[in-house]
Amino acid sequence: MTEHGLNLDLNALNQQESDVIIKTLLATDKKAIITTNFRPFEAVLIHQVVQVRPDIPVVWMDSGYATKETYEFADKLTKQLNLNLKIYHPKISRAHFEAINGSELPIIDTPEHDVFTNLVKLEPFERALATEKPEIWFTALRKQDSALRAEMDKVSINSDGLIKAAPLLDWNNKQMWQYELDHDLPDNDNYYDPTKGDAHRECGLHLKH
Repeated sequence: MTEHGLNLDLNALNQQESDVIIKTLLATDKKAIITTNFRPFEAVLIHQVVQVRPDIPVVWMDSGYATKETYEFADKLTKQLNLNLKIYHPKISRAHFEAINGSELPIIDTPEHDVFTNLVKLEPFERALATEKPEIWFTALRKQDSALRAEMDKVSINSDGLIKAAPLLDWNNKQMWQYELDHDLPDNDNYYDPTKGDAHRECGLHLKH
């Protein structure tokens, strides 16, 4: 079956393990990116992908609200794996936002919070897509993250034609931890996403893409 101008059998590819999915998609030589927020276990997918394509753009939407440990983890992993890190910041800094709106974040599920989420995450991601122009997007989504993600396929094609790949969709925490241990990868033990509040809540990025 031909998908997105490629000879990809999505049904068959979705039955494969992560390494096969990654190698199959990158063998197409299509422009690919991997996104990360440097939360716990993010090193696993990044490591697997850069083993196949070392110079792949690793895109981070840095909201400015990350913990000290997250910034330390990002720096350590970037140096260890020599990542081609591309950082996209909001168009307004955290200091500027707080000077106007105060330091308290908007309440979840309010119009004000929707504006905040768009400002610090969704708009920077749209800007990253427009700049990097990927045809393949690797993401570290896993089924256990949320009800929405539990219904996803490892490989799918978005309405805009972008191939979205979540090779680790079926992995559990034990598998992730063991992989990090086997490959001497660092991890982040203090992650915070200001757009979610609850780790199992969707911020909206994966609802749109």
